Amino acid sequence: MDAKRARPAAADPLAIRLAVAIKRLRGRFREAAWGGGVGLPIAHLAVIKRLRDDGPTTASALAAADHVTHQAIAQTLAALERAGLVRAAADPTDGRKSVISVTPAGNRLFESAIASRDAWLARAIESVVSPRERAALGKSIELLERLADAGRLES
Repeated sequence: MDAKRARPAAADPLAIRLAVAIKRLRGRFREAAWGGGVGLPIAHLAVIKRLRDDGPTTASALAAADHVTHQAIAQTLAALERAGLVRAAADPTDGRKSVISVTPAGNRLFESAIASRDAWLARAIESVVSPRERAALGKSIELLERLADAGRLES
């Protein structure tokens, strides 16, 4: 091994535990939000979320944002359109393009999923976190929020 090459720092056990815990919690969020009879793959619901967050857009823009092929996004959008969750309309500035937007049914489905996730989290906190631990949970959330902002602060 080249002596001038820096060796990667040993992984911080605390960082590893945190990453694993966040990954597990994220999985539980998804399970709680989407597992309750929604009947759509997470990738489809992610498209609805993106459209809700970013507003109506083209299939090409969705494909680029999600790092998928145009064919993959076309299949996803076709399934969402068949389910009545999104709709395509002619782009008012370029009639050759279609603009995709969320339908009221898509919004209702998404809101239901979020409500399921939030209800699961409230029940989990109630059953796992003792009243004495609530203050520590609040402090932990503050730390997690700071960590979430750390990348932006360093840029």
